[in-house]
Amino acid sequence: MITLLTTGSRGDIQPYLALGVELKKAGYVVRVATFENYADFVKGYDLEFFPIKGDVSRVIASQEVRGAKQADNPLKFLLSFNKLKSLVADVQEDYFNACIGAQAIIYHPGAAIGYFAAQHFKVRSILATPFPMAPTREYPALIFYNAPRLGRRFNLVTHKIFEQIMWSASKSAVSQFWKRKFGRLPEDFACPYPQQNTRRAPTIISCSHHVFPRPADWPEHVHNTGYWFLEEGAGWSPPEELQDFLSKGKAPIYVGFGSLGEATSAAQTTRLVVEALQGCGQRGVLATGWDGLAQIDQLPVDIFILESAPHSWLFPQMAAVVHHGGAGTTAAALRAGVPSAVIPHTADQFTWGRRVYELGAGAKPLPRKRLSAEKLAQAIDAALANETRKKAGDLGRKIQCENGVQAAVKIIVDVIETS
Repeated sequence: MITLLTTGSRGDIQPYLALGVELKKAGYVVRVATFENYADFVKGYDLEFFPIKGDVSRVIASQEVRGAKQADNPLKFLLSFNKLKSLVADVQEDYFNACIGAQAIIYHPGAAIGYFAAQHFKVRSILATPFPMAPTREYPALIFYNAPRLGRRFNLVTHKIFEQIMWSASKSAVSQFWKRKFGRLPEDFACPYPQQNTRRAPTIISCSHHVFPRPADWPEHVHNTGYWFLEEGAGWSPPEELQDFLSKGKAPIYVGFGSLGEATSAAQTTRLVVEALQGCGQRGVLATGWDGLAQIDQLPVDIFILESAPHSWLFPQMAAVVHHGGAGTTAAALRAGVPSAVIPHTADQFTWGRRVYELGAGAKPLPRKRLSAEKLAQAIDAALANETRKKAGDLGRKIQCENGVQAAVKIIVDVIETS
């Protein structure tokens, strides 16, 4: 059996389910440990579900997470992580118990206890991350990527700092749990991520080489496999109203901000988006998500609002995608080959927005706090420029030719079978 330790919202765990599905095809029993909210989601892919106590929707609505959503620079990001420590204190025992009986433990960097559980049970540990997370001199760490560039040595330092910030979110919680259960700290208790660079304990990254090329100074056993896409929508069919809307005009603009946003401002944001779409003469499909946008009265006939739809089905039918810059949404937009207008709210979203722009596959990112109807209309126009559309299409075709999840499974099988 292989245990996958995941964390975050639905979009965060999707790549891990894709990995689990492919591991099951390879003949393994796969246990996925994640929040109780996602039991049906996990079981729907015929994977074993192990519940992590807690309601992720309440966590995301908490004051601590609301503060983290506003972290638009490295210092704020560090401070927000310090506040998030209390939210992970009570889940360590669940994560540990999910590892009992596993022959390998694959863990998200936000579930660092996976490394120590693997050492305790004397099984393989694999760090599986949805973003580049290995020190390099070639570019800064994610939360520093949008900051001024200060040279190769500084780039390396930013990665070391980022590792320590990520570790700080779990360190005290893991320590408290281990002392409570075993009366001591784990052996060699320190930041685990730098240890994940050998054949028996590798790092695998769900990111395309065409988006972030593999740095020359990475260790051999840090792997940029390509994205792990979950084939969504099994048993899902689009509402008839949505199909009618798509068939009755030119390709619309998708707008959605995932699990971000505030219920108190969702209606106002929706009106701003509608004004922007009308200002640039575009139809729109708006996804409300978790309070990012809202249903409002008196919608124009060229605007369609839904709660959600599988990105793999919806994005290829769009002319452009306006989104928050989450790693999963960015990947889906890039694979679809449609240009993006990224509205980063916090943390690594600024990185993905800048990277999409650097690749020529989207407009210059527009930070949420600077969002206006006029600026959004300009960003949409920029995304729809011929050259941007061409580059987005070219990049999408390259990503579609990758099979990151199969590459990752090949590495994992090699790790497990290594004596």
